[in-house]
Amino acid sequence: MSYIKILVHCVWTTKDRIPYLRNEIRDKVILHIRDNALKKGIYIDHISGYIQHLHALISLGGKQNVSDVMQFIKGESSYWINKNKLTRTRFEWQDDFYSVSIGIPQIENVRRYIRNQVGHHAAVSLDDELKEIFPELQLQKKLD
Repeated sequence: MSYIKILVHCVWTTKDRIPYLRNEIRDKVILHIRDNALKKGIYIDHISGYIQHLHALISLGGKQNVSDVMQFIKGESSYWINKNKLTRTRFEWQDDFYSVSIGIPQIENVRRYIRNQVGHHAAVSLDDELKEIFPELQLQKKLD
């Protein structure tokens, strides 16, 4: 039997970074994403976030890729949020997402980081956070 462990740290934001994900809404959305993903064979190790974005540590299966998993999570959850009228206006996720692979030695640090999102964002903006996690984005912008 094959053994596959491909861990990715994914971050995605609300459309135009509108702060839809206040405490009670964020908790409901996270619970729904986790439960629905599990039903579809997507294993989310950790998930949390702040008012305009979510982080997830996802373990990809052998036939999964990060683009398809993120499309499913974002598409299904935005449909569910709108169907259940969790926001006053139409909810959307930003089209883009950020993802980086995680090595086994990094797992506990990433889990702790994801769990502490609310506290983390008391001191750090989302833009600064993305620069910290994905420094390649700055290089890419310079190359464009």
